[in-house]
Amino acid sequence: MGYRNLNETVQDLEARSDLVRITAEIDPRLEAGAVQRRVFQAGGPALLFTNIKGSKFPMLANLFGTIERTHYLFRDSIDVIRKLCRLKSDPADLLRSPLSLAGLPLHLLHMFPRMVKRGGVTANQTSIDQLPQLQSWPGDGGAFITLPQVYSESVERPGWRFSNLGMYRVQISGGLYRQNEEIGIHYQLHRGIGVHHAEAIRCGVPLRVNVWIGGPPALTVAAVMPLPENVPELAFAGLLGGRRLDMVRLPGLLPFPAEADFCITGYIEPGRTLPEGPFGDHLGYYSMTHDFPVLKVEKVFHRDGAIWPFTTVGRPPQEDTVFGEFIHDLAGPLIPEVIPGLKAVHAVDAAGVHPLLLAVGQERYLPYAEERRPQELLTQANAVLGQGQLSLAKYLLIVAHEDNPALDIKNIPEFLRHLLERVDFRRDLHFHSCTTIDTLDYSGTGLNEGSKVVIAAAGSIKRSLPATLPGDLTLPAGFAAPRVCLPGILAVTGPRFGYDPESASRLMDLFCVFFEERGGRQEFPLLVIVDDSEFTIRTLNNFLWETFTRSNPATDIYGIGAFTQHKHWGCRGSLVIDARSKPHHAPPLIADPEIEKRVDALGAPGGPLHGII
Repeated sequence: MGYRNLNETVQDLEARSDLVRITAEIDPRLEAGAVQRRVFQAGGPALLFTNIKGSKFPMLANLFGTIERTHYLFRDSIDVIRKLCRLKSDPADLLRSPLSLAGLPLHLLHMFPRMVKRGGVTANQTSIDQLPQLQSWPGDGGAFITLPQVYSESVERPGWRFSNLGMYRVQISGGLYRQNEEIGIHYQLHRGIGVHHAEAIRCGVPLRVNVWIGGPPALTVAAVMPLPENVPELAFAGLLGGRRLDMVRLPGLLPFPAEADFCITGYIEPGRTLPEGPFGDHLGYYSMTHDFPVLKVEKVFHRDGAIWPFTTVGRPPQEDTVFGEFIHDLAGPLIPEVIPGLKAVHAVDAAGVHPLLLAVGQERYLPYAEERRPQELLTQANAVLGQGQLSLAKYLLIVAHEDNPALDIKNIPEFLRHLLERVDFRRDLHFHSCTTIDTLDYSGTGLNEGSKVVIAAAGSIKRSLPATLPGDLTLPAGFAAPRVCLPGILAVTGPRFGYDPESASRLMDLFCVFFEERGGRQEFPLLVIVDDSEFTIRTLNNFLWETFTRSNPATDIYGIGAFTQHKHWGCRGSLVIDARSKPHHAPPLIADPEIEKRVDALGAPGGPLHGII
């Protein structure tokens, strides 16, 4: 059976030497987050900070810091979920091996929450200012809850069956919020709470919301799981946790888990917003201040011995990278069931997840055709861009399984090589302009506004990819330091981006014309213009992060020998991506040097983190 609560989790991890208690005083402002990030990078244990400056509540960090620990936490239920996924994708498996699925009905009972009259979480009440005031980055606009479980129900169809549990960041101090009375709820596109909020606005009533912190680890994973809209996260949490969830329902309030560590109850008033942010986010930049809904706080409950779990995000990889890997482990087998012909998808964490999505599909439309080209792949790409959070993909690169059945979608250099060897930029670029992109992505034309591009490749190899610079390569004035990132991919340091986008566009057009006048040479099918090519080529992650977080396809893709025909844009030579930093981009996250020195001291001989970081 799974853990009933967070205390059981901590005790178990400590018993197996996978959790370390830190008794030295830790400041939740910047220091706790810096420690967590450093220990995560080192692949270290979970951390329990027992002496938090300004708060009596201990803080738990890095609980999901390694995929091995995450698998261990759910060791009793992973196989059950995999069997269910297998049964969903292949129902005939029940006939082939009925005994292997014999225990499933008992496990399915765990999907139904059990309502109880009281629970440990109702033992005490406190106020928002007594909670740990976590600030992860110097430019953050206040303190945030970074592992919240935000629960709402449909106002038109109340009850847990039409509920939503999501992880939407919560600002608890700073800005214009009235202390202890108001907190900010930041939810983005394609989130279930938005449907409930729209219903409440339409009905002219407040939207009741509970924010849970802690409890059994299964609740945290359920809150980030991309489930279909008709599957309540509470049901999945019970299945993943290996036991039915006990839920307390007090008069006038939404239910909350009896074993949660904290619960903030309140409501969102129709039409009321306040500025939320800034916040150092998972793309590696700050998400800036924007108006978001306000939660009017009514009560703050907590259990005896309550523990405050948290994480920090920033330029990937971070702890949320493990969430993504674990979710893919659980849900990956269902992909072909959802989109026929699609073999696999991979959201590239190093590029910030949503900016870059890789996919492998099948070309089955015309198996007799002499010349294979992307056809069914485009159908599958459109289906991907219509699937929940996958629809936030900005660059979708898709290739045909038949061309290399052994291609590993997670081997990014090989995937890019495969695509660039086959792609035809005259026909294989398909843009979606004036559309939505991730709320946290500031490369577009406004908040939630930008573009997408599908690059599809199928068929035989069309070119060999150079891995060294040609000896006669020359660049136009202002461009310098050409460097090979990967075979077929060249990074070039460009002039600093000015404040006039049209001038920048003219400059990039001249760059392309320069090469077109020299015969349209395209030894390198992909050219990336960056601020510092030496930084770009230093690591694969640098290349992925810069290229795909700092460009908006419709405005930042150019081409040598570009043309528009029948409203289709293509190019006869190399594709050029302008991935320089631009004035409208959000600033990157930079750690505080003094805080980093304090973390260094914790890892020095005699310090509590010696041998860990």
